[in-house]
Amino acid sequence: MPSTFPLHFTTTPQDEGQRLDHFLAAQITNVSRARIQDLIKAEKILLDGAPAKASLKLRGGENITVLGAVPRPPLRAIAEEIPLDIVYEDADVAVINKPAGMMVHAGAGATENLRNRGTLVNALLHHFASLSGVGGELRPGIVHRLDKETSGLIVVAKTDESHTSLAAQFANREVKKTYLALVHGWAKQDRGTISQNISRDRVRRTRMTTRLAGGREAVTHYRVLRRLESAFGKFSLLEVKIDTGRTHQIRVHMASLGHPIVGDTTYGAPRQLRSKSAAISLPRNFLHAAELEFRHPHTGQKIALTSELPDDLKAFLGNL
Repeated sequence: MPSTFPLHFTTTPQDEGQRLDHFLAAQITNVSRARIQDLIKAEKILLDGAPAKASLKLRGGENITVLGAVPRPPLRAIAEEIPLDIVYEDADVAVINKPAGMMVHAGAGATENLRNRGTLVNALLHHFASLSGVGGELRPGIVHRLDKETSGLIVVAKTDESHTSLAAQFANREVKKTYLALVHGWAKQDRGTISQNISRDRVRRTRMTTRLAGGREAVTHYRVLRRLESAFGKFSLLEVKIDTGRTHQIRVHMASLGHPIVGDTTYGAPRQLRSKSAAISLPRNFLHAAELEFRHPHTGQKIALTSELPDDLKAFLGNL
């Protein structure tokens, strides 16, 4: 949240019909719509001088005042007995093969309820005696992330020293990450590099975009492993390497080429694939973190690990 209050906004005729919470989430940097709704419930947001409702539709010309933030109790993750596929472990680090459908950690807006259950962090707290505290009580051990519906390898720091070393390797682009992705259509080139900055979408805050000026540098390299022609259409199986680790980077970059990742309805993939006689669907993104290479934070030795395509993605390829 901003540190200076009150905040003042005046809507325009172009904002007519937009919900108040959507409008404010687009106006205030790094504030979620859920957080805006908390402020509205606490009557911290006034519309033309009176407490507002989140669902109110703007007409244009309103004066909006954000009076201040709502104090929140500190959050901490909860240990849960959840099975983990641990592919490497020593006193300093662990590497987990994360399944699709598991969040790495709860969001800052989560509380100790179902929204903060079943995360990788919760499982880590149960399985390991100690984890790095550099990321705070909500993200112990977490150095980098994978999207909820992306499966594959993720490295975890057990000590603060390991966390610092691994974070520096990520920042210096020394960590090598390789993904397997199935995308719609046939890529025109056998290999290519996408270098487009990524920003948060101003309207749909859960999405990222390459269409805005500014943003953060993002570089993605891809190589076609196989082109498939099926009764459900054409597809390309890609090996993808990333120099940077922006939110949704591979997903938004491939969609920008007109080749959304299969199953990724957020970025334009269809919910179902249809042939003349059948329909199939994939309830997750066809994106898997297959290889991870980094220097051990204590010994400096190269650690290189691989993870096969999970069974659901193998089965989907078979169905195609």
